[in-house]
Parts: sequence; C-alpha cells; structure tokens
Amino acid sequence: MPQASYWASRVSKRFCRTSKIFGLSSVVSGSGHHCRLFSAMKEIKVKGGSNADPHLLNDEAHAPQLSCATQGCSASNVQCTPEIEKKYVHRVYDAIAPHFSSTRFAKWPKVASFLSSLPRGSLILDAGCGNGKYLGFNLNCFFIGCDISPQLIKICNERGHEVLVADAVNLPYRTGFGDAAISIAVLHHLSTENRRKKAIEELLRVVKKGGLVLITVWAVEQEDKSLLTKWMPLSEKYVEEWVGPGSPRVRSPSSLALESIPEMNENNSGTCLKDSKVNFTGSMPENIPLPSQSGNDFANCNDENLWKTQQEYFVPWHLPYHRAEVSGTSAGALASGLAKKDDKKAAVVYNRYYHVFSEGELERLVSGMDNAVVVDRFYDKSNWCIVLEKTM
Repeated sequence: MPQASYWASRVSKRFCRTSKIFGLSSVVSGSGHHCRLFSAMKEIKVKGGSNADPHLLNDEAHAPQLSCATQGCSASNVQCTPEIEKKYVHRVYDAIAPHFSSTRFAKWPKVASFLSSLPRGSLILDAGCGNGKYLGFNLNCFFIGCDISPQLIKICNERGHEVLVADAVNLPYRTGFGDAAISIAVLHHLSTENRRKKAIEELLRVVKKGGLVLITVWAVEQEDKSLLTKWMPLSEKYVEEWVGPGSPRVRSPSSLALESIPEMNENNSGTCLKDSKVNFTGSMPENIPLPSQSGNDFANCNDENLWKTQQEYFVPWHLPYHRAEVSGTSAGALASGLAKKDDKKAAVVYNRYYHVFSEGELERLVSGMDNAVVVDRFYDKSNWCIVLEKTM
C-alpha cells in the first residue's frame, strides 16, 4: 500500500473511533480514506468561510466573529471584535492573503520541533493557521486549522487541508477534543488584554487533560531595533478604536509619520532571520542596540524605557503593484483610505495592528488560570514563546 494511502487509512479508522468518543456522527466521503467529522449539534454558518465541514464543533452555537456595532455587544464582552482588529487585521489579511501566503513557507525550527515531538496519532489544532504551512507537518499526526481570514482559509482549502473560519477568542470546537494546539504569531493581533487572555483560555479548553499548547508572539525586545523605526507607534487618535477594560497604553505623539519597509525586511517575513545567540531559559540576548538615531521621533528618543514600554504599533505590509490583488480588493482599500500608495516602492501599503509582548507578559496572562502550567518558555527570533500543559 502506498505510504499516503496507508496513513490516510490509519487516520480514517482512528477518527471514526474518535467520533464515537465525542458523540459525533461520522461520514466517510470521497475515496473513503478520510473520515469527516460532523457535529451532532447546530452547524455554524460562516460568512465568506471555506467549503470545509466544521470539525468536532462545540455544542454551543459559536459564531466566528461578533460585531459590536451590529450585534449590540457591550464593551466588556471579549468576544466582540474591536473595530481596530476588524479594520487593521481582518480586512488587511483578506486583502493581502495571496501575497502574504507566498512569503510564508519556511517552518520555524522551534515550532517544527514541538510538532515532531508529539505522539503518533495526535490530533492537533492550529488556531490562526494562516496559509496552513504547519498543517500536516508531522505525517504521523492529524491536523485541523482555523483562521479569521476567509481568504487565507480559501488557500488552505485549496491545498486540501481541513480548515474553517473561526475567531481565536471563540473557537467552535468541543471541549477537550485535541491532543495539542498551536497559536503561532496570532495573539499579538488582539487589541485588549482580556481578549488575549480569552484566546489562551480557548486553546486550553479545546485540548484534553495533559494536552500541550504552544504559543508564540512578537516581542518588544526585537533583536533588530532598527525595525522599530519603521513601525508606527499608535497615537491618541486611535484610543476610540478599542473596546473593553484591557485597552492598550498609548504613548506616542499623533504627529509621528509611518516609515514603510519592504516585507522582506520585516520580522517574521518569508526571509529567514539568522539565529540569535539567546538563552533559552527565557532571558534576552545581551547588547541589543537601542533604536537607530534616524527616522521618526520615537527612534530618536533617548529614553530606553519608552521603547521598552511602547507595545502598540502599526506594522506596514507592501503589496507590489504588479500583484493581481492590487486591481481587486486593494482598489477599494485605497478608495476607503485603508491603504495608501507608495510610488517609490511601487506598492500599496497596508497597516497591520500589533501588540508586541514584553518579557513575562505571556506568563502573567496564564498565571490566573488554574487548569494549566507553563512547562517551557523561551525567546526565539524576536518572539516570546511558551508551552502550556493542561492539568485539569
């Protein structure tokens, strides 16, 4: 039997058994090698979602996204999506999805090592899977994924992955269904502390007792401090964009201008950064330079504490004029002001919202959760990372 068919058969048998454990009905589709799992409860209808069937759905009617404006949500409801996320995360990634996907192919060694270490037959959720570059990485395991961007989910679906559109703070999966979950470069796009904490709680909820969760986020302590001169610290005028008591701190003057950079020079881009000399017990590498003394006023500030405490940024993404997307979604984005042209770089520039994490911030978010322990923490390629184990 060919290897692909062998493993597909193994997966089919395993998940047909799993469906009984979780009280789901199973249906064999296609060639019979894949056992698709359907919730016995209410299906979720996702606007703009993929054609993939929901997997192991929660018996509550989870919606992928709640709009505070249209659903009448209170500001304290962490499942309401703030306008800044809808505008500068969701809409942007939908607009740049094909180009973004073309730069996302290299696997981070630490993520690859985590996935490779999981036992054979593990069921793994990639929450915020993007273009699905980690889905199927370990051929001995079974992967499912979700992302808030329908356009990225469309790319995953075209690649044959089992995916659906879902919100990180409101995952539509049943409690305790998975053996492990990963959240790679996702939480820094959530604009309030309460929403970031809720996303972690959701990752823990969907794995079983003893299950592992790997989370990575961009760090305040960037190895290349010159990047900070290319990002725009958020100003007072954006305060009204947030909802909820966990609103970000605002520190920079509203007059600061955006200095754009090509995506290949950006942290976490398709171009691999050189491995840094870091202490994987969690401490920062020594002798990281201060922001360069050129560029915007923020970079010229001599107050080291200022750039260490500034955590809210717009990070630009350059979509080249020659990309097909420019004639589609980007035309509307330019007309509405969501994007702007940079003729010098021959690109349409979008701003993406980021909350960059300080050392220990991830651990503090978890500290009040009684169902998890931190089993590993480390700094890797300008990211803070933790591994959690669900204890109950």
